Amino acid sequence: QVQLAESGGGLVQAGDSLRLSCVASGFTFSNYAMGWFRQAPGKEREFVSAISWLDRKPSYADSVKGRFTISRDNAKNMVYLQMNSLKAEDTAVYYCATDAVPGTTGGPNMEVGYWGRGTQVTVSS
Repeated sequence: QVQLAESGGGLVQAGDSLRLSCVASGFTFSNYAMGWFRQAPGKEREFVSAISWLDRKPSYADSVKGRFTISRDNAKNMVYLQMNSLKAEDTAVYYCATDAVPGTTGGPNMEVGYWGRGTQVTVSS
């Protein structure tokens, strides 16, 4: 079955960096757009970033553009989120997700097929 497992979260100070990783299994990873979402306490889950299946075209929420970088390694079934210049408002549980449909570019309106369990990122100000 499809499994997504995130890692790399933690407690950091404002201005620090973190790199989140997500390892995928149970499906043909290279055929699917992948995304990162986050959910802060008391808030709705929101889109952070996505990367398309073929040309690895990235997309970002305005709130993280210029600070976060998404990448993928199809040979390892991994997707990463490099987060720089972290702010207190980046504090959230971060979830890895796969698009529900193969061969798409992903993005803010992507239909999520599967979610990971999430990894906590806490940024102290």
